Formats: sequence, C-alpha cells, structure tokens
Amino acid sequence: MSEFVIVTDSSADLPAGLVRELGVEVLPLSFTIQGNTYRNYPDDREMDPAVFYKMLRDGEAATTSAVNVAEYTALLEPLLQAGKDVLVLAFSSGLSTTYQSSVIAVNELSEQYPDRKLFTVDTLSASLGQGLLVWHAVQEQKRGQSIEAVRDWVEENKLRLCHWFTVDDLHFLKRGGRISAATAVVGTMLSIKPVLHVDDEGHLISMGKARGRGASLTALVDHMEETATDVDTVFISHGDCLSDAQKVADDVRERFGTKDIVINNVGPVIGAHSGPGTLALFFLGTKR
Repeated sequence: MSEFVIVTDSSADLPAGLVRELGVEVLPLSFTIQGNTYRNYPDDREMDPAVFYKMLRDGEAATTSAVNVAEYTALLEPLLQAGKDVLVLAFSSGLSTTYQSSVIAVNELSEQYPDRKLFTVDTLSASLGQGLLVWHAVQEQKRGQSIEAVRDWVEENKLRLCHWFTVDDLHFLKRGGRISAATAVVGTMLSIKPVLHVDDEGHLISMGKARGRGASLTALVDHMEETATDVDTVFISHGDCLSDAQKVADDVRERFGTKDIVINNVGPVIGAHSGPGTLALFFLGTKR
C-alpha cells in the first residue's frame, strides 16, 4: 500500500506540536493587518496570536485571503514527486474559497501524475473543528486504513463534527454581516452573548442567546451533553481568552470525565472575523 500524506490548511488551528505528532502538512492562509500581510503558520512564526488580538482590541481591522491554486500546487507537487499519495482536508466551502482552489489544483495535478492518488474533501468545518476532523483522519490512517477508506470516513462523519461557540464582542460578527448593527448595539448593552454553531453547509449560524459570559460558556457544554457520542477527545479554541477555555475544559472533564482535551488559539484567519474572546468547543456527536 502506498504511503499517503494528509494535508490541511492553517484554518484548522492545530498547535504546532500536534501537527508534528500527527505528521500532517499544513498550508498557511494569509491575513492582512496595519497594511502588512502575514502567513498563518501553526508555530505562529510571523505573528504571535496575543499580538494579533491586542491589535484587534486596539481597533485595528484585519482582512483574510484564501489559499490560491498556485499555493496548493506548490505544496502538493513535491509530495507527489516523492511518490506519496495525498488526501487534502480543506477549510469549509461555506466560509472560504480555499476548498475550491484545492479542487482545481487536485484536478490539474491528477492529470500530471496519473499514477498517484490525490483527493480533496470539503470538511465543512473550521478552526479546531476542522483540526479535530484531521486528528480523527490520522487515527484512521494509523489503524492501517487506505487513503480511500480514510477519505470515505471523513465524508461519512464530517457532519457529526460539532462546532459550538460564543463570542465576547458582537462588533466583529456585525462587521462580517452575521448580525445586524441594531442587534449588536442592543446585545452589547444587555450583555447578550450569542451561541452559534457551524451548520451542515459549513456556515456560521446563530442558535441562541445567553445572558452574560458565564452563561454562554455553560451553554456550549450543555449542547455537548445533548448530542456527544465521543467524549474521549475534545478540542477547544479561544480568541486570546485562555482562562475561559480552561473553565470550559474543567466543565467538560467534570461532566464527561474527558481526559484528552486540546486547547489552542483561534488563529488570525478566523479570529479576524470572530474577534477577541471567541470560545469554541468541538466534539463528535449524533449530528451538528
């Protein structure tokens, strides 16, 4: 059986140490702030997340750009030339054109390297939800599954990858068109915190509201209690609010006995749109 490599992009928000442990390749997406463009590597080599979120808190606006076809080709072609097959697990098509770029690159390279197996999957996931799906794919790979079997597992299970999150500052969702200006103003005045998830089409959807930060964090774990089928491995990402992430992790441990919890920053590519104080909980469940 040919060796195959799993490739994802940096919107998966996987910590650098876990990337090395899993043996996956990560294609960095780009973000622009203060007129300068940076690439979002897992090891944060171009900008520390704390610096990025301080800029946002100070009023700076950040923009993001998807990976283009040439960038995908530059990463994938050397792997194919080395005789490896490749499975790409891409950022949700509901939030970015990154997946569409991967499709074009994969189709072009498949013609050039007909003896290699090369597939791409739209994960319909984001942040450590995408990261957790990559983690599960690697576990299937380690069990000796073929590239086709791992691809099929991801396709069959991606809509069980639950994303529940809340934000602390409604301004960023307003700017991104997720909520109206009036909702943002009233919500801020009343300390209303939205509870959102990523739906079956990979879009951000508001699912409810909580009064105050503490209630919104509890609501995330309440949703986990309703649908979780795998409580052994849980991922949590945060927009420069580690203490809140640890509170949610403690709640998860207390309710489910979960031992394997990965906590990492929401990277700049997603953080530009969700803002400081974003807190997200990811797990496998019966449905999204």
